[in-house]
Amino acid sequence: MRRGKGRWEAASGCCCGLEGGAELAAAIIGYWLLGGGWLMFVVLLLVPDLSIGGYLAGNRIGAMTYNTVHTYLAPAALGLVAWALHAPAWVPLIALIWAAHIGMDRVLGFGLKYPAGFKPTHLG
Repeated sequence: MRRGKGRWEAASGCCCGLEGGAELAAAIIGYWLLGGGWLMFVVLLLVPDLSIGGYLAGNRIGAMTYNTVHTYLAPAALGLVAWALHAPAWVPLIALIWAAHIGMDRVLGFGLKYPAGFKPTHLG
């Protein structure tokens, strides 16, 4: 039995970290270009991690709630809806903060969760 990460697992984790860094940078630049306040950015940056509370209902529900909040689909949809409906200026800022959070998580090695528990992730 092999110990540690193989070449391909390590490469995929590195790639996800690089992609996360690019997304984090893009979200921060977009936030800055839209004139968002940095206090709001700092205060709301960790709000998506409240989804960890789903684990109080068990691993399966916890993984589902965490993963729902930690995929790029939701902040992208929020941003598109905000643009299409000419939403108030703070709505796309929330989407960018949300995307920045996900990117930051990927850079730090936090991936999507499996129902087996909080520690196993798609990053290995």
